[in-house]
Amino acid sequence: MSKIPAVLEGLRLPVIGAPMFIISTPKLVIEQCKAGIVGSMPALNARPAEQLEEWLIEITEALAKHNAENPDRPAAPFAINQIVHRSNERLEHDMALCVKYKVPIIITSLGAREEIFEAAHSYGGVVFHDVINNTFAKKAIEKGADGLVAVATGAGGHAGVKSPFALVQEIREWFDGPLALSGSIATGDAILAAQATGADFAYIGSPFIATEEARAEEAYKQAIVDCNSDDIIYSNLFTGVHGNYLKPSIEAAGLDPNHLPESDPSKMNFGESGAKAWKDIWGSGQGIGAIKEVQSAGKLVEQFDVQYKNARKRLLDLQEKVRS
Repeated sequence: MSKIPAVLEGLRLPVIGAPMFIISTPKLVIEQCKAGIVGSMPALNARPAEQLEEWLIEITEALAKHNAENPDRPAAPFAINQIVHRSNERLEHDMALCVKYKVPIIITSLGAREEIFEAAHSYGGVVFHDVINNTFAKKAIEKGADGLVAVATGAGGHAGVKSPFALVQEIREWFDGPLALSGSIATGDAILAAQATGADFAYIGSPFIATEEARAEEAYKQAIVDCNSDDIIYSNLFTGVHGNYLKPSIEAAGLDPNHLPESDPSKMNFGESGAKAWKDIWGSGQGIGAIKEVQSAGKLVEQFDVQYKNARKRLLDLQEKVRS
């Protein structure tokens, strides 16, 4: 059995809502947590930097109010994502606010730094670090991370290329701590499958783009509903790091999604359109074929819950048939 931190026990579903640049704000985070899964957002979504404190107050007060009114159905904890990269000039400021408000879970990306892990541990916070291979996973744990997010092929935005079966298996050979799996998870069946591979949690982002609470353009939400895995393009053109993006948004920028050039790391804009990654070029994972409508985050989690329970029942029935 994996060692699950107390703060992550008792979730309605073993799900962490992935932090999505631009898309995730307190409105979505609060509804995810109230629905019983971990809600999260990047600290950098708060602009200007001073807004982060306002948002942390909003989240903590809303969840405290919910818990007071629903003692039998408390909210799940929330998480803040920190981009641990030399380009993030706000990291120290944003992390200080996370310490001040004792954010239960910190998710770090693009770099593992001991001082960030230590800051979270100073008040009892739990840190997950996202990785795309076993080498990075070992480095993160050596530097003090508590848990890992294995970003496998098919994940939305910046994504790895490894099969979830290979990535989770390699990590589980040496790590028995909390492990989340990311990559094309968009149904309750896939949540159960993530656990079957050896992960403790499913890490889900793209399906929540098509929710009422997401800060996304209506056209973006509808594209999540209308598209499927054939409409996902893997490219490093837009940020210098390979990621998965929606073909219609690439075409709208005047580019041929089937003949994209390699990245110029010095540029975040490209082409005469001046389109920008994330704002104009929309990130998405390969699992969106399962998303059929725009609905509330709460209803989406309820849908996952029903699917998850049905999948477990089918598995138990299958096991019974095999035994008999």
